[in-house]
Order: sequence, then C-alpha cells, then structure tokens
Amino acid sequence: MYDLIIVGGGPSGASAGRAAGKRGLLTLLIEKEHFPRYKPCGGALSSYGLSCLDFKLPENIIERNIPKIRVHFRGSFVEGIKEPDLALLISRKVFDNFLLEKAREAGIEVHTGEKVLDCIEKDDYVEVRTTDNTHLGRFVLIAEGSGGTLKHKVRSRDKRTEYGLGLVSEIPDEDGAIRNRPPDAINIHFGIAQGGYGWVFPHAGYYSAGIVGTTQHLEHPKKVLLDFLQKNGLSGEFPVHSHIIPTGGIKRKTINSRLLLSGDAAGFVDAFSGEGISYAIRSGQLAAEAVADIVMYSLKLSSLKTYESSCRQEFGNYLAGSLKMEKIMHRFPETSFKLAVNNREILDKYLDEVITGRNYKTYIRWLLLNFCLAEPVSRIKSLTLEGTDKD
Repeated sequence: MYDLIIVGGGPSGASAGRAAGKRGLLTLLIEKEHFPRYKPCGGALSSYGLSCLDFKLPENIIERNIPKIRVHFRGSFVEGIKEPDLALLISRKVFDNFLLEKAREAGIEVHTGEKVLDCIEKDDYVEVRTTDNTHLGRFVLIAEGSGGTLKHKVRSRDKRTEYGLGLVSEIPDEDGAIRNRPPDAINIHFGIAQGGYGWVFPHAGYYSAGIVGTTQHLEHPKKVLLDFLQKNGLSGEFPVHSHIIPTGGIKRKTINSRLLLSGDAAGFVDAFSGEGISYAIRSGQLAAEAVADIVMYSLKLSSLKTYESSCRQEFGNYLAGSLKMEKIMHRFPETSFKLAVNNREILDKYLDEVITGRNYKTYIRWLLLNFCLAEPVSRIKSLTLEGTDKD
C-alpha cells in the first residue's frame, strides 16, 4: 500500500515525486514511456518555473539564455528586453529526464514503460491497474499531461473552445546561422493562427518552430505550420508533432476523494502565452505536500481541498488573468496586435507587470485605461469577465 501513486513522469509528476520523497511518503511513480523520451514543446522555461525548483539547473541542461522577445504582426515587429534572462531554452527530452532523476534521488520507486489503464477509487484506497500489475495507493496524482484520459475520472471533458492545438517541428541548423537570426531573442508571430500565434526559438543546433491556435478554428493546422515555416526561411522535410494545450484560467475540478490532478491534466496553462511547464512543476509539488499533510498528521480526507486553495493562491488568479488577456487580444486581433507592435510601451509594460511582477490584473487595467483597442471600455470590460471571477 503506497501513500501516493503518481501517474506520469513529466515535470509535474517528477516534481511531485521529489516533494513526496522528501516528505517521507512511500511513493510510486508510473510512466508509460522509457526515459529519455521526446516531448513536443517549444522548450522555454520562465524565471518563475526556475524559481520553483529546489536545486540549481546544471549549465549543460540550458541550451540558451534568452533576454529578448520580438513580437511580430503583419510585417512589423517590436522588441523587448528583460535582463538578465527572459527565458531559458531547454530540450524537454533532456530536461524531463533530469527532473525524473532528481525524483529518484528522493527515494521514490519509479516504473517506466508501464501504462496505467484505470484508477478505481475504493473507500480507503485507490486501485491502479496497469499493463504490468495492479498497485494500491492511499492517494493517486494524475499528472499524465493533456493527452491522457484518466483526468476524466475527476473532471468532465473540455469543450472544443477550452483547448488549443499546437504543432511543432525541430529544424537543424549551424550555430553560426542561428547566431545571425539573432540567437538571443524568441520570436512570436501573431496573426498566424486564430486564437494563437507562431513561434521560432533558437536552441543549440536547431530551431524549435511551431504554431498554436484554437482547435475549432484550425481546420488545416499542418498547412498553417508549413506556410509559417516557409515564410520564415525554415521550409524543408521535417517531422511535425502535435499536442493538445488546455486553456488556463477556466474553473475545472481538480480533486476527488482520493484522486488529484496537476499540470496540463488539471488545465494549469497560461491561456495567453501557452506556458505550462512552471505550473506543472508547482502544482505537482503542492499536490504532494497536501497528501503528505494528510498522511503524516492523520487529517480528514476533506483536507485535500487545501490543494485547490494552494493552487488558487499560488497561480490560480494569475491564470484567470491570462484568460481575460486572451479574450481581449484575440477578440480584436487586428487592432490589438497592430497597437502592440506600434507601441513599445505595451510590450515593455507586459514584461514588467506580467513576466516580472506576475500580475495580469494590473496590466489589463493599464491597457484598458491607456489603449481602448477601438472598442468602448465598458464592452472590453464585459468581455474580460466572461467565464471568470469578476475580480
């Protein structure tokens, strides 16, 4: 009988495993793949995500330190700088494997190459059936990412309007050519896919390039990606990988009596930028802490609700703000992004208030007061409140 069984060995599951091991929980982590494994992702780690780790990230894990961002729209662009580092670029294959090894260091049991088929809640435990065995755990954390189906044991399926589709490709190139692009900036292109954007990130020896858009509007996603790559001089025969990205900021159920959701499975993603690694790491840690408190101090099952409140206090309000931001910018794309690339102050304020200050609320209020986006302020305010808390 394990105290905690974790389903998924990505950043959320591995971070939960490390936190659980350090708290002394008898923990089993089950991952369907053998690590290291490929993971479709742009591979940008924010300073917030880095701050969530309780260890220093080795230099060989970091492919590039990025201080600049270029935002493009209809042939124009604006550049912003945030020193010392706006983001770190990492390979998810390498990064995720490193996090899983840090979880092993904490003394947990790890099974790779074993797929969880079902989780059945009983009165006093959860029965976890896999391709290899049946395991029993007092609690189960489902951290299998956005593509899994076990999360529906806790919450209902998302509507097509509540998740996006991302396509990504890695294009190899010489470092000399990458340095001329330049290598110290991430490039974000709006106007490529409705409800989303295209990106080009300069990694070590290759570019990570892709698109993300609202699922209901991406009728021919691969064509959109290939056209985007060609316009940026990155055309060629390269593998294309797709993945689902949940829209963050939407209220979703994240716990049952003995089941918890974290990371993408819980929908913890910035709705505007699409960033999810940071919230995967932090929510995994918070889930393990909540379970540890119940096990160690013999608390009631209802105490599991502290996990929901901890997530809300730590980043829930921020993600709700990201949804309001997404509604404003993508409801009026032509006006919004044209303003953004023609007013350096909009990007600079975003970097200060959102990236550094982690406060969408202040930034949105500033936008409304200074740039009405060609719509009555009352109309924009009403849009930002749809489906979210009115604060």
